[in-house]
Order: sequence, then structure tokens, then C-alpha cells
Amino acid sequence: MFISGYAVVAGAAERLVLGYDSFGNICGRKNTPVEGANLSGLDMTNKKYVFFLNSCSLEIQSPKISSLSLCVSSCPQQQLNSLEDLQSFAKNNGSFLCIYNLNVSSYTLNPKAAQLCPTLPVPPSKSFPLFNRCVPQNPECYSKYASVLISMVNEMDVFHRILSGILAGRDTVIGLCVLALAFSLILVLAFRFIQTLLVHTLIALVVFGLLFVSGVLWWLHYDYRNDPSTELETEKENVKFLLGYAIFSTIVTVVLLSLIFVLRKRLQFAVQLFRIVAKIIGRIPFLLFQPLWTFLILIVFWVFWVAVLLSLGTAGTAQSTPGGQVEYRALSGICYMAWYHFVGLIWTSEFILACQQMVIAGAVVTCYFNRNKNNPPPHPVLSSISVLFCYHLGTAVKGSFLITILTIPRIILLYLYNILNQKKNAKCLFNCCFCWVCFQKSCLRYFNQHAYTTTAINGTNFCTSAKDAVCILARNSAKLASISCFGDFLLFLGKVFVVCFTVFGGLMAFNYHRELQAWVIPLLLVGFFAYLMSHSFLSVFEVTADAMLLCFAVDMETNDGTAEKPYFVDQELLTFVSQNNKLTEGRKHRNTRPFQDNEDGTELQPMV
Repeated sequence: MFISGYAVVAGAAERLVLGYDSFGNICGRKNTPVEGANLSGLDMTNKKYVFFLNSCSLEIQSPKISSLSLCVSSCPQQQLNSLEDLQSFAKNNGSFLCIYNLNVSSYTLNPKAAQLCPTLPVPPSKSFPLFNRCVPQNPECYSKYASVLISMVNEMDVFHRILSGILAGRDTVIGLCVLALAFSLILVLAFRFIQTLLVHTLIALVVFGLLFVSGVLWWLHYDYRNDPSTELETEKENVKFLLGYAIFSTIVTVVLLSLIFVLRKRLQFAVQLFRIVAKIIGRIPFLLFQPLWTFLILIVFWVFWVAVLLSLGTAGTAQSTPGGQVEYRALSGICYMAWYHFVGLIWTSEFILACQQMVIAGAVVTCYFNRNKNNPPPHPVLSSISVLFCYHLGTAVKGSFLITILTIPRIILLYLYNILNQKKNAKCLFNCCFCWVCFQKSCLRYFNQHAYTTTAINGTNFCTSAKDAVCILARNSAKLASISCFGDFLLFLGKVFVVCFTVFGGLMAFNYHRELQAWVIPLLLVGFFAYLMSHSFLSVFEVTADAMLLCFAVDMETNDGTAEKPYFVDQELLTFVSQNNKLTEGRKHRNTRPFQDNEDGTELQPMV
């Protein structure tokens, strides 16, 4: 927390995009003075553009441009040939192109005006969309200016180019996140009142979205790769990332289409499962509002995380030079803190989602193990939240930490992939390791979720609950796995729907702003955020279904259906599980006893 706070104070993320003059003033902001720089600390609220006094003969010295730069309110649209023209432009437009301490009335009188004002003639210029620079429109000056600017941007490391892309497209990113939220809300309401026709509609939309997004990605990659104006390093990175996105999207499309084709005849069971889940949620209607506070907390955390990330990328100390100018020197080792910050993103996000899963599981457990189904316990959601904060925060921390531990190797493997990209044997080894890590993470997430439910049932700690959950699932895997599988697959298609159409909107929006933007990384963040939002909202149904089935397994093991130990399960759920097991066992050799028979061969009856 100390590091994050320090980054916010020391950093000046606005410098990355808004630009700053030679005296340390950030354009478009009210500034604080820098010791030793008399022209620092000025109010530049109305001066949003950076203007170079010698825009036709720029040179790069170290990581900065040699020419003096000022913050101006507007760029000159016409060529200015004399000091009188500069004075007239300042009086008519309120944009002063000479050094700040030179009064506009002294433009033609001060003998040093030639050194304090831009080199004449001043070419016409327009504001540049990303870095808010005044770019000269004269062909000769523009060629020189563009060459220097390209060199300067290409010398920036990837971390800073990504940050510039995020800041430049911040409005688009926010709009896409709102779009993902809207899609998630629509799906929650749809699953609440799910019908067979809705399932087929969702599948059709997912298929269309996957095919369309894959096609658009391949088209954009072809368009970028054959664009002769691709010179900037950010544009070359866009081409590489687009190729990776297109390949990944195509693979996902093929796999999901194959699964949809294979499982098409079992979708009716998923519909029946969600009807039962919707019945439980109908008893606890406040479960539908559960993702809202999770969403708000995630929004606050993500805004804070991005602010700290931007501050880390621009953290530095302002130092004055003998000529009264200001230079920003980056803090050593600051890039390593970005990795620490990224781990914090994963862990905290997983912790917030784990808390939501525990609250939902606790409410479902409370209602399931209630004898009177027509009179559910009062305020089960508030009761579950209270129990979480009083007793089980450590369980959520441990579960989310384990997910984070398995996420970090995936990031390392992706980094190694870039290094070993040319070695076939190394790539094969990488693919095997990456698939193994992904499989482990998926399994761990699945068992974590059941460990949270077991914690809600028994009130035990994380390790004990995880052990009990594994034992219960192992004894009942053949009976419950297929049911859970179909429900999770349908929910996953819902998440894919949200991500597909959000990413498609991002592709269309970002494609209109190609200049100097590493927009593929912001698009990746948008896709991740869309998946996180859809997972947060749809997890209400996922956690409810999994908790209900685990409670069912515990109920079957603990009770025997007699008057002394009646079942808690209602008739609809028992009938559904029995029908599904009969269909599953009908395709196998009947080597085991039916699920609904006890040791005496008597049919188990639900509690009345």
C-alpha cells in the first residue's frame, strides 16, 4: 500500500499523453512549481497543446527532443512569417507562441525576441490526436517532424507504449466496459427466465459472434500487415498481437463449435437444471443483486489499479537544469514494481470473486437445509455476508492465493514463448507446460468453489473444507459430474457471448484510431474485464447450481429418507438427478446400484 501511495504521489501519468513543456508544466493542468525553474508551476488549464519552437529542425538528444516546447491553447492554422504575425495571432486567438515571460506587446520590441519566439516562418500546424502535439503541415517540416516523433516513440519501452495506448483510448475502454456490463445484466435476466428457445438463440449468437470476431481479426491483421505506412513500433506490435488474437480466436471457435455439436442433444438437461436453479433464486431474490456490489468493488479497485499503474509508468523526479528548464528522471527499478502490481491485480480480483462465491454458497446452503421450503429463513444473503466477514475471510484469501500462484506460471510461460519462439522443440515443451498449468488452474478453481460451499455447510477452515469437498466429489463424481458439466458449459457460452460482442465493439472503435496507439493491449484488458464481469454476474447461477448439487450429495450421504432422518431435497431436484443418472447409466454396464436406492433396496423418498 505504501508503494502504491508513493507511486500516486511521485507519478504524473498525465505527462504520458497530455504532454509537458520544457519547464515542467503539464499541458491542460494546473501545475506546482519546481525548485530552480522560474517558469514552472503555471496554470495551463486552457493550454492543452505542445508547441515546439523549432518544429522544422527537430533533433533527439538522449530520450528527449532538443527544441524548446511550450503549452499553447491552439495551433497556428496558417503560416506566420514575422513577429508581427506572431503578435497578431496571440491577440486574436489567445495563443502565445513565445516564451511565457515575454509579454505579447514586446514581441516586436524586445531585442531578444528572435531567441524567445519560434523560428520564422512558423509553418501551419494541426493538433495531433494522441500526444496533443502541434504537427506542422508543411510537407518538408512534416517529414522531419514525423521522423523524429517516430524515433522518439520507438525508443520508448513496451511498458510506456502500452500505458500511452491505455490513456489515449481511456474513453473507449470505459464505454466498452459499460457495454460488457449491459450484456452481463441482459444474460442474468435471460437465465433467470430461461426457456429452450432462449438456449438455442444464445448458442446461435455465440456461434455468430465467434465466427464474426475471428473473421474481423484475420481481416484486420491482413490490412495492417499490407499497410505501407506501418512504421511505428506500436503499429508493428499491433500486427503481431492481431495475429495472435486471430489464431487464438480461431482455435477457440473450432473447439467450441465441436463441443456444441457433440452436446447438442443434452442441452435439455441444462434447461431443466437452470429451471431448478431459478426456483432456488426465486426463494432468495436478493441473490440477483449480489453481483452488483461485486461489480462496484471491482470497478473501484480497477480504477485505483490503473491509476497506480499509470503513475508507476511515469514515476520520476523533476530536476531543474542550469538554463531554468526541467527534466524528469525515471526512478530506478520502477518496472519491477509493475510486476508486483500486476500480481496484486490478480490476487485482489480473485479474492473479491471468492467472497461473492462464499456469500452465494452460504445463502444457498441455508435455504437448502431448511425443512420448510415454503418459509425460507429470513435474510439469508445478509446472514451469509456476516458469517463471511466474521469467520471465513481467511478461506477466501487462501483460495484466491492458490489461483494467483497458478496464474503467475502462465505469465512466465507466455514471456518465455517470445524468447523461444524460433525453436521448435522449445515451443513444443512450452505448449505442453502451458496446457498443464491451465488444466491445473481450471481444476483448482473448480475445487475451490466446492471448498467454499463445504465451508458454508460445516464451518471448517479452507484446508479441511477442501479435503472434505474432494472426498465428496470423488464418491459422487459419476452421479453429479455430467449434470454440473452441462450447466457450466452453457454458462461458459454466455461468458463467451459477452466477450465476443464486447471485443467486436472494441475492434470497431479502436480501428478508427490507429495512429501511435498500442490498442491491442487495451483491447485485451477490455476482453479480460468483459469476461470478469460476465463471470461475476453469471456465477450467481454457476455457484448456486454447484452448491445445490454438493448439498444434495451431502444430504444423500447424511440422511436415509426415513422419518428419523428425512431428506432435505425437494421432489423436483430428486427427479431431475434420477432421470439424468438413468440416462447416463443406460449407456454403461450396470455394475453399480441405482442412485436412488438405499442398502435395503427401498426407493428413497424426498422429505415432504
